[in-house]
Amino acid sequence: MQHFTPPKVGKFLSPTALGLIALGIVLVILLGTSVYIVDQAEEAVVTRFGKYLGTKGPGLQFKLPFGIDRNYTINVKAVRTEQFGFRTLQSGISSTYSGEISEATMLTGDLNIVDVEWIIQYRITDSKAWVFNVMERERTIRDVSRSVINMLAGDRAIMDIMSPERAAIELAGTDIMNETFESYGLGINVMAVKLQNIDPPAGVQEAFDDVNMAIQDMNRLINEGQQVYNEEIPRAKGEAERVIQVAQGYAAERVNRANGDVARFNAVYEEYRRAPEVTRQRLYYEMIEEVFRDADGMVIIDRSLNNFLPMMNLGGARSGGQGGTR
Repeated sequence: MQHFTPPKVGKFLSPTALGLIALGIVLVILLGTSVYIVDQAEEAVVTRFGKYLGTKGPGLQFKLPFGIDRNYTINVKAVRTEQFGFRTLQSGISSTYSGEISEATMLTGDLNIVDVEWIIQYRITDSKAWVFNVMERERTIRDVSRSVINMLAGDRAIMDIMSPERAAIELAGTDIMNETFESYGLGINVMAVKLQNIDPPAGVQEAFDDVNMAIQDMNRLINEGQQVYNEEIPRAKGEAERVIQVAQGYAAERVNRANGDVARFNAVYEEYRRAPEVTRQRLYYEMIEEVFRDADGMVIIDRSLNNFLPMMNLGGARSGGQGGTR
């Protein structure tokens, strides 16, 4: 019976070939552990024996191999989001689980309970601080955010939180969170705090819906009243201005007429001073003509002097009775 004897390696590979293979493996390991690429949106925090060495920017970078240098690549351009009180599934549908219900339930300043859902958006601004300063980074972010929103909700009444104070809470929350994270040296900047759904507990939801409906009706009536006000007030002001203009025109007309009468009276008076008798007769004639101006078929004074009209002699006793006046 024959036995199979495996061939010796040396018959197929020479020592030189084995050395080249070993050298190739070493080179592959060397290159794999000493070369890395940093993307345009990233920074690489490099350590040597666990101690911070430096921060590298985008591009092809080199380091000491075999774990002597280590790189931690951090995306410093991406905007990260943390959700509170709900979770958005991959399908885009928001779902609330028992774990999120507790973090969303808050006590307001008027001792009511409200469920608040919110998100924060932040970006890493200091990659070194992000890597070294805080161990449980995400948990720290969530704990600080919950504490800040609970504090802001506890300073306000429930109706203020549900509508008019939303923007104020978002701005104040952003500022307070940034101050807190800066004191922790977390190396992030909160860009926005956005409140999502703010609802009372399920047991009192119907009552709050009635209150909200009443508030909406009140705002609607206020807006309608403001619209009527905006229509009527300009119209009334225009009418008032028109009446004032008419009154001013009438006043100017009366003043001018009075000034004319005064001027005419002064002129007549001056003539009267010079010839009282003639002026008296002329005024008498003018008065008679004015009185009988509208009399049909009656001519009192013939200005053409082609006829005589018997009238009372203004001279009275001095003329000796009635006479003819031309």
